[in-house]
Amino acid sequence: MARLNEVAFVKGHGTGNDFVVIPDVDGHLDLTADQVRWLCDRHMGVGGDGVLRVVRTEHVPEFAEFAPVAEFFMDYRNADGSLAEMCGNGARVFVRYLDATGLVTDNDVTIATRGGLSTTTINTDRSITIDMGLATTPKARALPQVSVGDRTWPATGVLVPNPHAVVFVNDLDDAGDLHSAPEVAPTAVFPDGVNVEFVVDRGPGHVAMRVHERGVGETRSCGTGACAVAWAARRRADPPPTGETITRVDVPGGTVTVTETAQGRMLLTGPADLVARGTLLLPE
Repeated sequence: MARLNEVAFVKGHGTGNDFVVIPDVDGHLDLTADQVRWLCDRHMGVGGDGVLRVVRTEHVPEFAEFAPVAEFFMDYRNADGSLAEMCGNGARVFVRYLDATGLVTDNDVTIATRGGLSTTTINTDRSITIDMGLATTPKARALPQVSVGDRTWPATGVLVPNPHAVVFVNDLDDAGDLHSAPEVAPTAVFPDGVNVEFVVDRGPGHVAMRVHERGVGETRSCGTGACAVAWAARRRADPPPTGETITRVDVPGGTVTVTETAQGRMLLTGPADLVARGTLLLPE
């Protein structure tokens, strides 16, 4: 019988995008992909869209240089055990955990991620704002297309820094059940896989979306996806608006807002909640 390690955990979510938070501030735990898959299994583990390991940046060799400005590193893993550059909803839950446990005491906190440094602000209404940086487009020149069944739509490729294919549709039901990943072609545009957002307009500065996240499936929210959608929605206008814009993005789990500054930085604001804590028996 495999040995079991007793490990502390906290469960949290940002607009329904839920995570298993594993405190490992001194960097003793080396999670395997199998362990992450077990943690996220909703029938045999704790259940979640991903895992957030909380570790001091100085204990992560490839990012230790960021330690003087970002005390903590967000080690984010998708539910299938794969690594991701960033997770906007996860970052808010990560900062909520740091604040709730006293690991940080300031309202302005910088964290390190695989996508780089992110500055965050805990607002007076307890929402959290994450500076997601600049959105960019894929290097491949080909325009992506997304297919579900016998229907195909043109898509907008956006990196925030996770890769996204944003599709504007007439009805969110056009996305189908999203049990399996929509087909995205050509594959060269997103060689490492892609999140796919289906979007409808709700009015000026207001959209709604559903998302299929690579390595997870359909989730109730996606922070980097909301930023990608807001970026693409702004550029549908002819001409695109100038200066700062604010977009309300409705997701199945609630609502977030995305501010694109005049300098092009994407600021994601939304709630983050911790709902449970305890210990789990992590198989080796």
